[in-house]
Amino acid sequence: MKISTSCHKQFSLDLNESELKIIIEALSEKERDLAELCSHDLDEDAVAEAGNDLIELRLLLGFLKDNAVEVYGQNILNFSRSTL
Repeated sequence: MKISTSCHKQFSLDLNESELKIIIEALSEKERDLAELCSHDLDEDAVAEAGNDLIELRLLLGFLKDNAVEVYGQNILNFSRSTL
């Protein structure tokens, strides 16, 4: 992800397939938690804050998933722990 404005700093990582899969899985779990909070919490401030975080997280997760599938294939999004 490239940010072209000079007021933003940029950070990059080189990840292998298993490292990227762990990150995508953890972010997917966080996305579910934030979505759950947004749909059930009665505190409007908490919902607004979680909603903002959820938007940012979904943008990041979409970017990561798209690029991960392009490089490693669809199986990188399979988080099943069951054996074949």
